[in-house]
Amino acid sequence: MASNRNSLDQSTFERLRRLYIIALSAIALSVIVSQILIRKHLKDQESDSGVINVAGRQRMLSQKLTKEILSLSTEENLNNRKAELGELKQTLSLWVSSHNALQKGSDSLGLPGTNSPVVSKMFDAINPAFNSIKSASESIISKIENNSEVSDFINEVDIVKQSEGDFLVKMDGIVNQYDLEAEERVTWLRKLEMFLMFFTLLLLSAEFLFIFWPTAKTVKKSISELIYAEKKAKEMAYNADVLSEAKEKSIRELRALSHAMDETLLFARISPSGDILHMGNKFSKLFKLSKFNKGVNFSRMLSINESEQEVIDDLISKNKKTGWQGEVKATTKNGSDIWLEMALIPFNPVDERSELLIIASEITKRKEGQLEIERLTKASFEEKMDQQKIVSSKIIENQEKEQNRIAKDVHDGIGQMLTGLKYNLESINISDIEKTASKIEHLKELTANIIKGVRTATFNLTPPELADHGIVPALTKLTQELARLTGKEILLFNKTDFDGRLDSLSEINIYRITQEAINNAIKYADSTHILVSLSSSKDILSIVIDDNGKGFDPSKVKKVKNGDGGMGMTFMRERIKYIDGRLFLHSEIGKGTRVTLNIPLKN
Repeated sequence: MASNRNSLDQSTFERLRRLYIIALSAIALSVIVSQILIRKHLKDQESDSGVINVAGRQRMLSQKLTKEILSLSTEENLNNRKAELGELKQTLSLWVSSHNALQKGSDSLGLPGTNSPVVSKMFDAINPAFNSIKSASESIISKIENNSEVSDFINEVDIVKQSEGDFLVKMDGIVNQYDLEAEERVTWLRKLEMFLMFFTLLLLSAEFLFIFWPTAKTVKKSISELIYAEKKAKEMAYNADVLSEAKEKSIRELRALSHAMDETLLFARISPSGDILHMGNKFSKLFKLSKFNKGVNFSRMLSINESEQEVIDDLISKNKKTGWQGEVKATTKNGSDIWLEMALIPFNPVDERSELLIIASEITKRKEGQLEIERLTKASFEEKMDQQKIVSSKIIENQEKEQNRIAKDVHDGIGQMLTGLKYNLESINISDIEKTASKIEHLKELTANIIKGVRTATFNLTPPELADHGIVPALTKLTQELARLTGKEILLFNKTDFDGRLDSLSEINIYRITQEAINNAIKYADSTHILVSLSSSKDILSIVIDDNGKGFDPSKVKKVKNGDGGMGMTFMRERIKYIDGRLFLHSEIGKGTRVTLNIPLKN
């Protein structure tokens, strides 16, 4: 109902999507920003250690420089002074370059050169002492290189000794200031990490309170509504089964479905007046009419015989609102007789227009077989039974051959069905938004139903595994595919690892009986687990199909006519007779059902 429509509609999902994007974007942004800030400060801290190291080394270098100058001033031998001069130059060069790098930066030393105003002022205060030591040292080097005596650079030595103490004190202050600023940055980084952590937790809490929790409540409510709706639907279906008219209709629908799956699929859409709106590829080929030739009368297409045309027109006229299924005789343009098992299904793609779906299968060979069986009823009882078995076997073989042909061509049929839907979609008038939306939703549902039905019908045709590999691989594929399509637990257990081959008629009938038993368990027993057990001895092959469904009273199976097992059991018993086998049925209400097949093995 409109008032109880699912709360998880398009607008709800759109709102949730926006909230998710905003919340996740905020978390992502906070993570990115935190990573950028943390990486930046980690990089600064890496340079901090280098700056502190170089600054501390400056104190050592200044002391080393002073010691080397004092050593030169006490050396009387000119040659020895020149020998020590190289080490003095190296120390002076390293000391000067490190001092400049601390202020201006250096890539080779890994120094950024971005000092705080406090450090810059401290360097301004230390630079006079630095310059004095530098100038005095350079003068001493120059005089030694010019072979001067010690007495010539005594004044420079005094300048170095006087300036060294001031330099060391102020350099200690610079090192301490560098260390203090590094600690402050580490403290700030800790605070930043705490802030980002609390901010991320706040975002996650908000997402839980305003997105996850409301969504969970909405989904829970929707699931409850769906469970309630499913329960009501089951009750309505059960009550409908009690009605006699609904039971008869179910038998007709199941008969039409059985023929549509076991025989060929022919599809068309016609108007209530009988004009063709769309025709499937197989219909077109069978009656040699272009599938795009719209407007042709359906009865004129099926037959060139006027009496047959009148019968078809009368069927369409009387059953265009209620539907119909049965056998129809047609005559092609070249005079060939064709028998069709045909179903007329009323269909309303939109409110203001109605159509009829035609789903048919060719049963000419089967009809000829039935006529032949009727002719043989005049013969003796023994001869009649033998001939009936032969004819029936031929009918089944022809059916299986026809199914093999259908399996190869079914994709053409599917394509034509979808092409018809495509033409309907192309006819949509997008200027009328309300009707367009309604038509699109209906056509989408119709497309899904048609594809699902054709997939199921295609799967029920003779599988290639049966002819190529035998009954065991075919039953394995059957259980696997039905488990995938229905979502139920359907398993095959080969107790004795039987892998032998039987004659084609036996394998076909065993496959069909097992398929019918599994389908009954799926459709009518409400079962969740189905086990197919296979065992063999020297003379007998035994197949047991167990389900955990609701079960039934086997004594009432022959009395019901609503398709709830009666027609299926008749189908299974008839097929088991063809291969001289035996079928046993055991079921109790509430305790599931067991179907046992015993088939003789011919040595």
